[in-house]
Amino acid sequence: MKKEEIRKEVRKGYGKIATYGGSCCGSGCGCAPDAPKIISKAVGYSDEEMSQVPDGANLGLGCGNPIALASLKKGETVLDLGSGAGFDCFLAAKKVGKEGRVIGVDMTPEMLEKARNNAEKGGYSNVEFRLGEIENLPVADNSVDVVISNCVINLSPDKERVFKEVSRVLKPKGRFMVSDTILSKPIPKPLKESIGAYIGCLGGAVTKEEYLGYIKDAGFRNVKIEGETVFPLDSFESEPFAKSVIKELGIPLDEVKDYTKSIVSIKVSGVKE
Repeated sequence: MKKEEIRKEVRKGYGKIATYGGSCCGSGCGCAPDAPKIISKAVGYSDEEMSQVPDGANLGLGCGNPIALASLKKGETVLDLGSGAGFDCFLAAKKVGKEGRVIGVDMTPEMLEKARNNAEKGGYSNVEFRLGEIENLPVADNSVDVVISNCVINLSPDKERVFKEVSRVLKPKGRFMVSDTILSKPIPKPLKESIGAYIGCLGGAVTKEEYLGYIKDAGFRNVKIEGETVFPLDSFESEPFAKSVIKELGIPLDEVKDYTKSIVSIKVSGVKE
């Protein structure tokens, strides 16, 4: 698939998620009204954190909790790549306080509309959401203290470009903390090129070595893996993306489930030179 085709399909897929609700990547995906809370708790969010955001902000799309390890400080400017309905942005806003600022960037208009409505509902004056691609961030050079992202960079067809953009927008000695999915072993080409698998955070994932290579090539130092866990897919049979892959490629469910065992959730941090 060409890069623009991938972006178009990912945008379409997440537009549907914004409209109808539910996760693409998590256990119990979109199966019940409380599915986002179950998923978010499984990947590291507390009940207290989930209760702090407006209803509808948490769609259960994460694969970790970057806020927990980002060590955000009052007055900092935070940028969230692929901000979705605003869940992590709203949690970050409470950490940086009124003197701080949070910018969310997302390429899906439906997600932006949802996030902006959530911000209005919650009265968040220090949060703004911008339309844009994470490979071409609508953010000025050397302008943010911290970049966060949650299960989004794996969706980019140009991850090397993403981390170079992260470096560009960070202030000197600025830092990033991202949660994302990687592969412990390669997956077959047909599955890697499947739209369903791509939207489901599987097709676009790369190995740990590749992922860390993109970060180091962008010039970051003190690059650390802060955590690494097998991704929870307890109810894989009900995953919309699993059904999509099965229908698209004709791969038996058991075989697709076996491939998903190679999905690993990691938390990675680094500092700009």
